[in-house]
Formats: sequence, C-alpha cells, structure tokens
Amino acid sequence: MESYKTDEAKALDRKPSWVKSYMDSKEKQRQLYRRTLIIVVISQIFGGAGLTAGITVGALLAQNMLGAESFTGVPTALFTLGSAGSAFLVGRISQRFGRRPGLAAGFLTGGIGAIGVVISALMNNILLLFASLLIYGSGTATNLQARYAGTDLADSKQRATAVSIALVSTTFGAVAGPNLVEVMGDFATKIGVPALAGPFILAAAAFILAGLVHLIFLRPDPLIVAKAIAEEQKINEAALSNTNTQTLAINKQGVLAGASIMLITQIIMVAIMTMTPVHMRSHGHHLSAVGLVIGFHIGAMFLPSLITGILVDKIGRAKMAIASSITLLAAGVMAAIAPADSMFVLIIALSLLGLGWNFGLISGTALIVDSTNLHNRAKTQGTVDVLIALSGASGGALSGLVAAHTSYAVLSLSGGILSLLLIPVIIWSRSIQKVD
Repeated sequence: MESYKTDEAKALDRKPSWVKSYMDSKEKQRQLYRRTLIIVVISQIFGGAGLTAGITVGALLAQNMLGAESFTGVPTALFTLGSAGSAFLVGRISQRFGRRPGLAAGFLTGGIGAIGVVISALMNNILLLFASLLIYGSGTATNLQARYAGTDLADSKQRATAVSIALVSTTFGAVAGPNLVEVMGDFATKIGVPALAGPFILAAAAFILAGLVHLIFLRPDPLIVAKAIAEEQKINEAALSNTNTQTLAINKQGVLAGASIMLITQIIMVAIMTMTPVHMRSHGHHLSAVGLVIGFHIGAMFLPSLITGILVDKIGRAKMAIASSITLLAAGVMAAIAPADSMFVLIIALSLLGLGWNFGLISGTALIVDSTNLHNRAKTQGTVDVLIALSGASGGALSGLVAAHTSYAVLSLSGGILSLLLIPVIIWSRSIQKVD
C-alpha cells in the first residue's frame, strides 16, 4: 500500500510523533494556541520596551551628534530600513523552519544593534551609530512579526483578536520605555555613557530577553503544527473527492488591499511621530515631557488592540480601515494646529495618531491572513512587512526635510490629508467586501 501513497501523505508519515499527536487532538491544538499566545504576550512586553528607544531618542541622539535638524529623520529611516531586511529574512526563516528560530534570531540581532548604538554614543562615532541602527531595526521588525505567531492556529473568527492580544501586550513595555527615558539617562550618565544612549541599554536587554523567550519556550512551533494539520486536511479532502491535492493560491487582491492599508498608515504615523520629539525640544520641553507624549502615543498604538481586534472580527475589515483614515486625519489636523507649548493638545494628537495606526494595522493584518494559506503565509507576511518597513523609512527620512524646510504643522497636515487615500483603496477592493 505504501507505493500508492501521495508524496504529501508520505511526508506526513515522516512527521515526528509529537507533531502527529497535535494533528490528532483538537484539545491539544487549542492548548497549543493558548500557550503560543502566552509566550507571544511575554515576549511582546520585552519587545515593546526595546522598540521605544529608537522612537523616543533616536532623532535627538542624531541631532546631538550631527548638529543639524535636517538629518534628524535619518535614525528612524535607518532602523526602519534595517527592519525591512530583517522582516524579509524572519519571514523566510519562519516559513522554512518555523516561528521559533525566525523570531528568536530577529530579536537577538536587534539586541546586538542596540549595544552598538550605546558604543557609538560612547565613541561619538556617527558611522557606527548609523550601522548599529540598521541592525537595531531587526528587533523592531521582529516585534511586529511576532503578532502573526498567534494566528497560526487561530480560525477565521479569531485572527484579528489573536493579533490584538499580541499588540496589546506590547503596550506594557512600549509605554514603560519612554517614561524610563530620564531614569535610563541618569543610569547611563552614572556609568559614563551619554544620557541619550541610556534607553538603548534598556533596548538591548529587552530584545535579548524577548529572543530568549522564543528560543526556549516556543515549543512546539505553532507554524510547523499548523502546516502539518493543513496538509492532513488537504489529503483527507482530496481522498474523499478523489482529486489531486494542490496548494491554494494567494488572493492577490486581498494581499494588495491589506498591504496598502498598512503602508499608508505606517508612512503617516512614522513621519509625524519622528518629528514630534524634535518639535517639542525646539520649543523648550524637557526630555521627560517628550517621553510622556510619546508614551501616550505608543499606548494608543497598542493598548486599544483587544477592542480593535474584536471590532475587526465582528464588524469587518473595511469599516475599521475607514475608521483608521478618519482618525489619522483628525490626528494630523490637531497636531498641525496644536500650540507648541500645549502638552495637552499634543498628547491628544499623538494619541489619535497611534489609534489610527492601530485600526489600520489590525484590519490590514487580518486581510493578509485571510488572503493567504499556511504554505505561503509566513513568506507573504515577511514580504509585506518589508514594504511596511520601507514605507516607514521613507516617512522618517522625509519628515526631517519637510519639517526643516516648511514646518511641523505642514508635515502633520500633509499626513492627515494622505490618510484619505485609504478610502479609494477600500472602495476598490472587492476582497474586503467579500470578507465583510
């Protein structure tokens, strides 16, 4: 009988016994789904603390070392550019070997980059700073990619919620990070490191811990188990219908729609966020005030995720993408008209900016998952996150130039207007209408 088995069936026979045990037990699958979410939550808390260093003080560190405001967008551009390459590699590694090695490698590499930033500040070496920021970007990319791990064993009604659980857990670290800027600055000064490099000491420890959590505890690998289950289901369905098994094609329209939503929201969010600390410092705000505003912004990026995920699953991807557009428009207008000395208005504007990004990211992510299958999902997710990172790099690089040659108000208003592009994308996309 062995000779009559398909190649897929023979491959299933070669699966380790632990994989087969999960394939045969729905209860074990549910337990692994819950366990994976717990591990992702723990790693995201550390990862969230790591990613905020570059957001909060990266531009200020470059401004100190370069002495020019026009290039203050370069750090954001560099670590988002580095995250683009990392997103591609993490996606490819995850597709071939599983989530565990991909996510662990990405976080650990980001930690090494953060250490490099600290050394560059000690040496006052701008070239080393730029190179280290590229490597540091690996941690930020991996922190974003980790949201997919929770969806591997989720059904279509759980996907946005699974993404939201990962993102909301990021909040704990991401909000704490900016508010520890002054504390870490004081710590850095005491050990002979420039104060602005202090948050990168925290980033190094946080990314390395996040990587170790995945490396040690993400067993069994959810993607490997999910792929084995999908293969078995495909073979069983083919046997019943007496047809050949073939991998389902990607819904390219759905992928394009989901990617477009995330690209536009990323450009707007990164551009305005990058220049806010520089804008505040130039108008006399203390570093602690900058940390507070960015803390509210990052909290709004991640904290509403649990509710957002439920809304995306319940009322649809399209409606939440439109909500993203409206919220980002409001954020851009409010940031543009905010008095420079008004902390309150800046907090509201940056909170709306984070919330609009949150709506766009979760609705776009859900569309990507809906439009792919387990044989191409991780690779496609990595490719899309490359584009997201490149769009963020563009937004970060251009933000400094736009603000320097016009004003922070013009930059913010332009971002708000750009958000209106989401509406024709949604109208065009029949795939979103089908999901809804």
